[in-house]
Amino acid sequence: MEKYVMAIRRGISAMPELQPELPRYRWVIVLASALILALALGSIVNGMSAYVVPLEQLHGWDRAEVSLINVSGIMGLALGGLLTGSVADRFGTRIVVLAGSTVMGISYLAASFADDLWQYYLLMFIAGFFGAAGIFAPIMSLVGKWFPIGAGLAIGIASAGQALGQGFVPFGSAILINAMGVSGALAVTGGLMLIVLLPLASLLRPVALLKTGQGAADVEKDYPPIRLVVPMMCLAILLCCICMSVPLMHLVPHIQGRGYSADQAGGVIFLMLMVGILGRVAFGKLADVIGAIPAYMTATGWMTLLIYGFMLIDDLSTFYLYAPIYGFGYAGVMTGVLATVAAHTPPSRRGFAMGVVTMFGWFGHASGGFLGGYLYDMTGGYAAAYGLAAVAGALNLSVVWVLFWKIQGPHAPTPLAA
Repeated sequence: MEKYVMAIRRGISAMPELQPELPRYRWVIVLASALILALALGSIVNGMSAYVVPLEQLHGWDRAEVSLINVSGIMGLALGGLLTGSVADRFGTRIVVLAGSTVMGISYLAASFADDLWQYYLLMFIAGFFGAAGIFAPIMSLVGKWFPIGAGLAIGIASAGQALGQGFVPFGSAILINAMGVSGALAVTGGLMLIVLLPLASLLRPVALLKTGQGAADVEKDYPPIRLVVPMMCLAILLCCICMSVPLMHLVPHIQGRGYSADQAGGVIFLMLMVGILGRVAFGKLADVIGAIPAYMTATGWMTLLIYGFMLIDDLSTFYLYAPIYGFGYAGVMTGVLATVAAHTPPSRRGFAMGVVTMFGWFGHASGGFLGGYLYDMTGGYAAAYGLAAVAGALNLSVVWVLFWKIQGPHAPTPLAA
């Protein structure tokens, strides 16, 4: 660990500094990023969950068919990150986020006129591929660039916006649906995206740096090879998202299977997600103190050790106690992923790296949710699903440990601090 800390310090000394008038503006970047992620990612990741039953009742579609609307948006988000991250590296984050916000708003407005299932699939895929994908990876890359030192806390705060949105967007959507129906709720959501996201996106200025004795190209040579970091982080995030998506998708039905109502079960996961906001920020700060990868491993170990405990609980009050404890640590995993990519990839290719790595994360989310349901159907219970989640978490921890060992080994390139 001492060798790793010394390597980080050497990396810090080589890093360019922000222009003297700009350090305070970087917190504007963080706040704007958090708010953008709250509305945009909260909508595309699980905001459509509020529409499942209303669309089922309105059109008579099967619940599985309606659920694929959300899947199509997530798949668009995953695949679009391959394109938009690289575009942001070349043309800048602000123009990409402005374009993505516009596409999301127009897609949701168009969805308010949809009558057929395929139209919802297409529009949500477009909203994910050209919209949300142009927001998530580029924003996370930009936040890391604005914080040459101490990026962990900043990334934790920005990503906490996503967690906030994932809790409140479905709640707000349910209120809108009850007040004005499915079409009205989608139209209001699309309008809010254009009214709120575009001004916020205009605040996302590029980083202005002071020149130092060491050129940018020389500084970027101090990072580990991107061909090492990106593939290993892709495997790690795939495994960690398979692990975390099982309770995200199946904790509510598991609690309902214990004899409790949907409202009671929903309250448990809502509390878990709200505490997760604090976890994202706390583990971001931890990444600044002990390093991005050690913080990532700590959060992964926390999640892996606790996830199967849900199978051992029957009492609702115990669920309310246990879920936020689990949620605090689980939330730190995503902060650890983002901080690790920011700390160990060169700024000129960080958008590309974020896009590729997070793509595998969304694949993991989709896979874990599906496997949880599949194993439940096969076994008649959730024990196998949560057991698989624990195994995926342990494998993730192993992959990250190997990456940590390779980066801080005696012949490894010097890593830069988060």
